Amino acid sequence: MPVFEITQGTSPVILAFPHTGTDVPADIAARLNDNGRVLADTDWHIHTLYDGLLADVTTVRATFHRYVIDANRDPEGGSLYPGQNTTGLVPETDFDGLPIWRQGAAPTTEDIAARLQAFHEPYHAALAAEIARVKALHGVAILYDCHSIRSHIPFLFQGKLPDFNIGTDNGRTCAPEIEAAAVTVSAAAAGYDSVLNGRFKGGWTTRHYGRPDEGVHAIQMELAQSTHLATEAPPFAYDPEKADRLRRHLKDILERIAKIAPTLAHS
Repeated sequence: MPVFEITQGTSPVILAFPHTGTDVPADIAARLNDNGRVLADTDWHIHTLYDGLLADVTTVRATFHRYVIDANRDPEGGSLYPGQNTTGLVPETDFDGLPIWRQGAAPTTEDIAARLQAFHEPYHAALAAEIARVKALHGVAILYDCHSIRSHIPFLFQGKLPDFNIGTDNGRTCAPEIEAAAVTVSAAAAGYDSVLNGRFKGGWTTRHYGRPDEGVHAIQMELAQSTHLATEAPPFAYDPEKADRLRRHLKDILERIAKIAPTLAHS
């Protein structure tokens, strides 16, 4: 299986999906323990949730699972949130802090280097190429990084996570107009709650590509999975009724961001 899938469009917006993939090569799958094989930390159905919301949008989706290597982590291994519980470039545990590898089968330094070359680097080369292509078309590119997570994970955060978690690395990764569009729609969405730069301020993708002064803007949307899944436990089924209600707000966000793009264009 190719390590990524691309749909090229002409919109100034690019949707990235680093964590919806569930492909685990057989030699890696054999090293996972029973807990790891559940693949619980997948961004379940997020590419389906966003499908068709914005005309002519470019999408870049990783097909490999984050347990193979995490496409939204620093390839140098730096922590996104120093001092807080999180998972690394190749996770040793799941989001509950439980081991995912069989005893003695955890990935070695050599394994990680090989996976960087085989998975992480090709995905980001493809994403960077699409950003450059879109920026050449419009003078600006807006990367919208699509994520989801269970709403209750005591290992990572206390209490219930808000439904919409907008990350811009405290305003560093995009123009304020883009941030404001996402905040305005999320805050006005009846029946949902939201936060800007709360527990999730944007992962490595957002922080790496977001260079507003160079005409590349990046924003991360982390959705609580309770907004679109029937249950946040196996089989992690998609709930069409919940999803349709949410999709109206996501469509509004994306359309507003797309309309802002011409005002931000760099020649």
